[in-house]
Amino acid sequence: MNNKRTCLYDKHVALGALISPFGGFDMPIQYSNITDEHQAVRQHCGVFDVSHMGEVLVSGTDAERYVNHIFTNNVEGLAVDKILYGMMCYENGGVVDDLLVYKMADDRFFLVINAANIDKDWAWIQLQAEGFNVTLENQSDYYGQLAVQGPEAERIMEEILNLPCSELTFYTFKTMGDVIVSRTGYTGEDGFEIYATPDYINQCWDKLMAAGVTPCGLGCRDTLRFEVGLPLYGDELSAEITPIMAGLGMFVKLDKEEFVGRDALAKQKAEGVAQKLVGIELQDKAIPRHGYTVMKDGQPIGTVTTGYHTISTDKSVCMALIDSQYAPLGTELEVQIRKKVFPGTVVKKRFYDKHYKK
Repeated sequence: MNNKRTCLYDKHVALGALISPFGGFDMPIQYSNITDEHQAVRQHCGVFDVSHMGEVLVSGTDAERYVNHIFTNNVEGLAVDKILYGMMCYENGGVVDDLLVYKMADDRFFLVINAANIDKDWAWIQLQAEGFNVTLENQSDYYGQLAVQGPEAERIMEEILNLPCSELTFYTFKTMGDVIVSRTGYTGEDGFEIYATPDYINQCWDKLMAAGVTPCGLGCRDTLRFEVGLPLYGDELSAEITPIMAGLGMFVKLDKEEFVGRDALAKQKAEGVAQKLVGIELQDKAIPRHGYTVMKDGQPIGTVTTGYHTISTDKSVCMALIDSQYAPLGTELEVQIRKKVFPGTVVKKRFYDKHYKK
């Protein structure tokens, strides 16, 4: 089966981007190199084509009640134009997907889901709708999406794209005709997302390229999100890794009367979990990669989920799912990298401070 392509695919090819499969799409991984693109976002501004992401519109008189039923966070009483992060979970607490929920009106919510999970999520969302007076629309093929990220993002949005956005605070959005502009980000820097028709997204891309804004691939998107401790579905969250195991309990509102997976997650929070997601800093410059074994005194205790030698802090660090007894900060352990074992220490999962606009 051929991979899908976003509305900007031809422009990525024309720029000489390295293209690779991701989430069922042929996506740009890098244009120049990951380090330069990463630093552009940290220091100035970069733009990502994230048109592969999925979008689902939920509307109807039961929209709020339904979204609360499938979502770990609580949208009850949420103000219009606000955004929440959270998860959709199975009954056993495993994660269907992590997502953003945009409240567009009291009876209308916009869900942004991960590209690799669109088909699975859509089937699950439909299955959960029985008994609710809601209309569900998979709008993933309608929207293109750009992420404009970095400390200069606000100026570039307003001056280059003529999209007024300075009044937006963190995790809010507004609609301008058919265009949705939000201020969330997946990089640890200030940034905006633009959801619009493919034609409009192409126009925005051309303006940004003409203005010299750095095009960025998914390679540095991963290094950026990793440095600030943001999870990637399939690595730090999955059907086997629950929000409690991942240290994301703040996005699980157990005071809600019900949601799918609530009982299992409440039990995990009360009784504890066998494994937890932690940060590990190595004493060496060796790079711990996904799937490498974490050990204590020579015995396996877990697995690396994501690891890099960080671009922003020049340290070899990783996130890893390990046995809970070894999760306290300061615990000394080892990571096996190929045939060698390297000592490390459990640290906070945020390896670099976020710079969001409050």
